[in-house]
Parts: sequence; C-alpha cells; structure tokens
Amino acid sequence: MLQIQLIRENPQFVIDRLKVKNFDAKAIIDAIAQLDVEIRQNKKVLDDNLMEQKKLSADIGKLFKEGKTAEAQDLKKRIAELKEVEKQSQAMVAEKSDEIQNKLVLLPNLPHSSVPIGKTAADNEIIYTEGDASDFTCEVLPHWELVKKYDIIDFDLGCKITGAGFPIYKGKGARIQRALINFFLEEAINHGFTEIQPPYVVNEASAYATGQLPDKEGQMYHCQVDNFYLIPTAEVPLTNIYRDVILKEGDFPIKNCGYSACFRREAGSYGKDVRGLNRLHQFDKIEIVVIEHPDRSYETL
Repeated sequence: MLQIQLIRENPQFVIDRLKVKNFDAKAIIDAIAQLDVEIRQNKKVLDDNLMEQKKLSADIGKLFKEGKTAEAQDLKKRIAELKEVEKQSQAMVAEKSDEIQNKLVLLPNLPHSSVPIGKTAADNEIIYTEGDASDFTCEVLPHWELVKKYDIIDFDLGCKITGAGFPIYKGKGARIQRALINFFLEEAINHGFTEIQPPYVVNEASAYATGQLPDKEGQMYHCQVDNFYLIPTAEVPLTNIYRDVILKEGDFPIKNCGYSACFRREAGSYGKDVRGLNRLHQFDKIEIVVIEHPDRSYETL
C-alpha cells in the first residue's frame, strides 16, 4: 500500500505513474489529500486542547491553594468543555482515518520506471528470445491435445467431479506434477531459501495486506462462515508472516519459499487463451519471496 507521506508530498507523481497502468487515480488522490488535511487539522485541535487542559489543571491547583474556589470551579467547567471537544475530535480522526484507509487500498503499487506504457499484449516489450519457435521436425500439437493423447491430464473428468478449471492429473501426469513441485522446492532451498509450508486459507487482514482485497474479491473463494479466503498463491501467507512486523536492516535479505495449491475463480475468463492448463481455478505453484531493503530490492528482483 502506498504511504500517505508520498501522496501528501507528491500527488501528481503518483497520478502520473499510475497512468502507466491505465489507472486514473486523480479522484482518489484528491479525496485522500482532503481527508489528510482534515485529520491533521483535528489532530492539531487535540494537541492544542491537551496543552490548554494541562495549563488549566495547573492553574486550578494554584487557585484552590489561594482559596479562590469560584475561579477554580469556572476553570473546571472549561476543562469539561475541552474534554467534550476532545472526544468529538478523536471520533472525527478515527472516522477520517478509516475513510483514508479505504481509499488507500484502492490504489495499485507504482510501476517501476522501466515499465512501458501499454494496454494490450502487443505493447509488451520483448527483453530477449531464445530458440526458434517454428523450428520443429515433428508434428506440433497444443498441450491440451498432447495430455489427452498420452492420458495424463483429464479435463472432462475434473469437470464432472467439480467443474471447469479443476483438472485431474493421472499416472505420469500426477508423477510429473509431484516431481516438479519437489524439484523447484529443492532448487530454491539450494539457493538459500527457507521452505515454509503455509496454510491454504487466510483471514481478511492477510488478504488486504497483499492487495487481494478489495479489488480481487470476485476472484477469491470465500469461506463465509469463518470469513476466510482460499489463497490465490502462497505469496499471500508467506508475505503475511511479516505483516505488522518491524525488521532491522541486518535482518535482510529474508528468503522464503513454499508450495501450495492455489485457488482462483478467474471470473469472466473465456476464449482460446484459457484452454487447457491456462486460467485454472485450482493449480499448484512454488512461491519464492524475498524481503529486502528498499535500496537493494530492484537489484534483487
């Protein structure tokens, strides 16, 4: 989530960077800026109020010692009035803080300066290619035909048991899947990552912390009785290990990896790009997460 200080100090920079993602942030940024002003104004009222209460309390003590009871009682009435103002200002700060939080979670993270502007896959920048995709000496089949030919993945059976997007891996297909999970975990471990076996469901706070909520709520499977969410990737529980944790610079880098089944509704997916193993509702994934100092984060990436 973006820091309020960045928005406060350079709102236009945030608006311009998010345009790269084709996200119009102006209305949200303007609302956040206004809420921020109101919060700071009310906090100043609270600070001034507290200072006046402290001064009046000291004056009341002196007046009582001097026998000026009437004047002391008048000041006590003034303190009561200030406490009422304090209560109203605290309620206002809490309300506006909730509002600003609800706005902040609507903003995407800023793209890196190297990210090109674009709207479709045609605008993507090709970094490098390897091999010639047209250089084949054998019959070329799409993977959904190959897995049917060798009877290693059954989409129809998965659809019968559950629904579309839940394939059945059979025989060598299941063994390949299991072997790949183990292979990539071992590779990560050999590169200094600590393996974590995370839960497959998370609470609402965890879903908000990694940005799945609120904008991807329609893509998540929600266990409403417990208000838990099935994870779309192990990134969510792995990252939330450090939610609300303050790390020391000497702790970096922290390198974790983990396997999980992943669950996504992929609402609205259709067409040739979702055939076969694309856009599944359940799939396996190895996640690697590095917690790094911001000055070194992009180099690490």
